[in-house]
Amino acid sequence: MCLAVPGKILEATDLGISRIAKVEFGGVTRQVRLDFVPEAQPGDFVLVHVGFAISRIEEEEAKRAYDALLEFEKEMPEDA
Repeated sequence: MCLAVPGKILEATDLGISRIAKVEFGGVTRQVRLDFVPEAQPGDFVLVHVGFAISRIEEEEAKRAYDALLEFEKEMPEDA
C-alpha cells in the first residue's frame, strides 16, 4: 500500500535546477524535495510520498487527510 502524507511547507530552498523544502507534519519537520511541484511555496500544503511532494492541496483537504490518518492510527492493534 502506498501512502502520501499531508504537510505544510515552512521554507523552500533553491538548489540550482532543484528545490527542497522544510515541511511540517503534525509537529514533525522533514526535508522534502519539490521536483514534482516546482510552483509550491512556503505556506502551501502538499502531499508527500517517500520524501517527494507529489501535489499541492488545499488546507482543508490536508486537515481531513491528517485527521483520517490519526483515526486510522487509533484503530490499529497495539501489537501491530
